[in-house]
Amino acid sequence: MNNYLPLFKPYMPTELPMLEDILHSGQLAYGKWGRHFEEKLADYIGVKHVLYTNTYSLAWQVLFRTLGLEPGDEAILSPMSCLQSTMPYAQVGLKVVWADIDPRYGILDPESVKSKITSRTKLISNYHFCGYPGYVDEINALVKEKGIVVIDDCIEAFGAKYKGKRLGNVGTPASIFNFQTVRLPNTIEGGALVFEDERLYNKAVVIRDLGINRSIFRDVNGEISADCDISIPSVNATPSDVNGYIGCCQMEVIDELLEKQTTNAKKWEQKLFDMPSLIDFIFRKNTTPNYWVCGLLSSCKEADMKMFKEHGYACSSVHLPNTYYSVFGNQGYLSGVQEFYSKFIAIPSGWWME
Repeated sequence: MNNYLPLFKPYMPTELPMLEDILHSGQLAYGKWGRHFEEKLADYIGVKHVLYTNTYSLAWQVLFRTLGLEPGDEAILSPMSCLQSTMPYAQVGLKVVWADIDPRYGILDPESVKSKITSRTKLISNYHFCGYPGYVDEINALVKEKGIVVIDDCIEAFGAKYKGKRLGNVGTPASIFNFQTVRLPNTIEGGALVFEDERLYNKAVVIRDLGINRSIFRDVNGEISADCDISIPSVNATPSDVNGYIGCCQMEVIDELLEKQTTNAKKWEQKLFDMPSLIDFIFRKNTTPNYWVCGLLSSCKEADMKMFKEHGYACSSVHLPNTYYSVFGNQGYLSGVQEFYSKFIAIPSGWWME
């Protein structure tokens, strides 16, 4: 057992005053607290259409069905991603096509993405690595009038900004968020989808709830109505009100938590400025990371990781390049991925640090 200052730590408010009442209210399924959480997310991000789900994995399933994707359709992804973001594609039979990344930042390289687009490409997932926003405008511009949907994958990037706007509100057709334990906000488990198109949002609402249109599901006697057809293969992804309430409580302090992370990352930048092996921090102009971690590039990765641990700080590469996993098929060598992985170190900058 080590005593490192952790790289990740779940946040939970010290007080949840309404929790006991909710647990004994008789309304544990999705209800007013789930809706309140969606409203708070929408207000914070600056959008209209937010759909909260019980897990991040099921948020992907809702998204795929909403977009009408079929087995064999191609999706371009970054190999420097969490398995939670890539495994859903394999689960539904989509063909994952890896694009290379910019080795300075760990984010998708637009030129590599462009070279991977074919007539079978249906989706591009723009993964905002470890809370550092990627090339938004450049990747969105690749698919204009091509019938390809771009998704901003914000699994680690809630609250991060691109050109002054929060991710989820930067002109991308859809975005996905994760609220699992070590993310902010943390609802213990959960995810969310943001849609620009109201029509897609309305379709996703139905798909999240087993294909049921709740406005016509019951007849005047409260019985299930034969007039309510179920026409779309769907999932059970509605979250509980307990999780929604926890999310609402966390949104009350989200700015404070994210500000702490930024302050801690800036302290690292000052402290490590003269470190001989430091190549650079992975910060990019026109972006505001949420500093889920403080990311840096080192010319002596193994030695520096040992040094951080000797000083009591956990550190990590965070993700193994997904090109190593046979489930996605062997697609060859990507130079940017290997260069970045050989140098990247994540160190703690979380809200729990002094």
